[in-house]
Amino acid sequence: MSVLDKEKNLPHFSVRQLALRNGSDREEIWCAYKGVIYDLSRSRLWKNGKHYEHFAGQDLTAEMADAPHLDTVFDKFEPIGLLI
Repeated sequence: MSVLDKEKNLPHFSVRQLALRNGSDREEIWCAYKGVIYDLSRSRLWKNGKHYEHFAGQDLTAEMADAPHLDTVFDKFEPIGLLI
């Protein structure tokens, strides 16, 4: 099964549901990129839902243009949902 096939079967989450996983009220640290939601909870770089000037619980697609790394950084994390 390809990555795209796996992503099609992922649960859907709203922007509001994503915002609840910001690392401050819950242990879950989620971010979205290009419509896919990733769980960053295990990353030491996202402790407390913050990574430099970026905050968890939101779509980071527009912010990636200013990042000092490529979007392949998301390959390290398992996609857990789709943003609707």
